[in-house]
Amino acid sequence: MHHRLFILLAFLVLLPGFASAQSAAPQAGFDVKAKQVYLIEAETGTVLFARAEDEAVPAASLAKLMTVATVFKALAAGETTLETQYPVSEYAWRTGGAPSRTSTMFAALKSNIRVEDLIRGIAVQFANDACIILAEGLAGSESAFAERMTKEARALGLERSVFANATGLPNPDNKVTMREMVVLARHLQTTYPERMGYFVEPEFAWNKIAQRNRNPLLALNIGVTGFVTGFSEEGGYSIVASVNRDGKHLLLAMSGLENDKVRIEESRRIIEWALSSFERRTLFREGETIADASVYGGASGKVPLVAGEQVDVFLPKDNSQRLVARVVYTWPLRAPVQPGQAVGTLRISNEKQLLREVPVKTAGTVEVGTLRARALDALVELFFFWI
Repeated sequence: MHHRLFILLAFLVLLPGFASAQSAAPQAGFDVKAKQVYLIEAETGTVLFARAEDEAVPAASLAKLMTVATVFKALAAGETTLETQYPVSEYAWRTGGAPSRTSTMFAALKSNIRVEDLIRGIAVQFANDACIILAEGLAGSESAFAERMTKEARALGLERSVFANATGLPNPDNKVTMREMVVLARHLQTTYPERMGYFVEPEFAWNKIAQRNRNPLLALNIGVTGFVTGFSEEGGYSIVASVNRDGKHLLLAMSGLENDKVRIEESRRIIEWALSSFERRTLFREGETIADASVYGGASGKVPLVAGEQVDVFLPKDNSQRLVARVVYTWPLRAPVQPGQAVGTLRISNEKQLLREVPVKTAGTVEVGTLRARALDALVELFFFWI
């Protein structure tokens, strides 16, 4: 039987105050200097600002987020423990340690270091030697660990990011996108909340050398709760940041900034703009009927669709444009239909971009219909097939 993707519902939300959350558009009266940007409100997933968010750029130290995610998964699986110690190889020492003149925790050659201390070295000091030591300890070599990082990225739905090493040090194969860095940061926070404290430690000392946290936004006291900054000759200055303030949780990724001063200034500006310019609105209550889906061969010709949760979005306080909500599902649903079947997606967008996607499910039962009803439905489907 032929099935086609069918847009069931396309309507404008005309309630006062509901409109499009303009993201990176100059019409909204706000812009930033970054070439690539992706900013969301994390609880609802509402996109607040986006520009070239799917463009692949050099990973630089942003790759360390995937290194940490891979290590956290290994801890959760019991593959290693926080107390496990890994040796400092000459490769790790030369490539990411003191001789490298890059971000380092100054791990001593041929010493052994606990996994937890290595994690703190990455989270606080962005330490390249810590990344390589963990990679070698868990996978035998940095290259094998990098393959594992990319595999883990695919498992998380990151389709464009590729990791050639555990550090993000220059390699043409190291690529990420700002959208996928936000997805990764959200995954870390929701899956490993008990480990997020590492990223806000004010300092960490190793080998009798104390270093302040390298995240420049933490000292600004603007609600930043992690994560990492990066730099490459090709891609410029970049950052992934989490913010919790004023009842809002933001996740920001930016790249293509001119220098560290601009990175700090633009990060502060976009964070303050998002916190002051948007407010939470409810579009649909939990269990509220969003639309009716057509049912083929049933005692009833339709079934109500609902979201499994309250559908909230963050919209500009002064917004004056309209939202568009669409339910997309594979037409037609076939009887019998049971309550709670996941059948499609509610897509909420403005005139510029998709703001949020929410799964929808059936909210009723439709039994198999009579032979006559099924025959009529077959004629309707045949008609849609030919047109």
